[in-house]
Amino acid sequence: MLLPRQKTPDLKLPTLEHGEFDLKTDASDRGTVICFYRGLHCPICATYLTELQKRVDDFAERGVATIAVSSDGQERARQMAGKIGADTLRFGYDLPLAKAREWGLYISTSRGKTSIGIEEPALFSEPGLFMVTPQRTLYYGSVQTMPFVRPHFSELVSALDFAIKNDYPARGEYTGAV
Repeated sequence: MLLPRQKTPDLKLPTLEHGEFDLKTDASDRGTVICFYRGLHCPICATYLTELQKRVDDFAERGVATIAVSSDGQERARQMAGKIGADTLRFGYDLPLAKAREWGLYISTSRGKTSIGIEEPALFSEPGLFMVTPQRTLYYGSVQTMPFVRPHFSELVSALDFAIKNDYPARGEYTGAV
């Protein structure tokens, strides 16, 4: 399990239009929002990533970089980027499922074609949303077993405003006896 204020796993992936993404060297003042999505086959992911695309500038204004990541290959990632009209959101692809597990993501098996007629990969990761500090420690994390009911990006932007104003620390870091 990932713990707030502790180092996150490494993450190094190719992106569609922005060269290689490496969390170790991703330069931003306040960190990086990493949105792991299920893949091109997921219509809910397309809607969710459309909302993230609308908020890329809001995050950037607060010194936070953004990236959407899936285990899809380059062509499927490109199709998703095109589907949502991505012009500023980075898309990382070829996420190894072993790396997805390191991030605490759940892995699902294919159920064939989805409601939009696109075949699911044999295995793929379920959604996760993380904010990682420039020091590569976990600030915020949310993982899901299903594609439904995801955190709202507008709320995360508002939470960032509060956290910045109040120097609010990452929470959930306690690991002692209870």
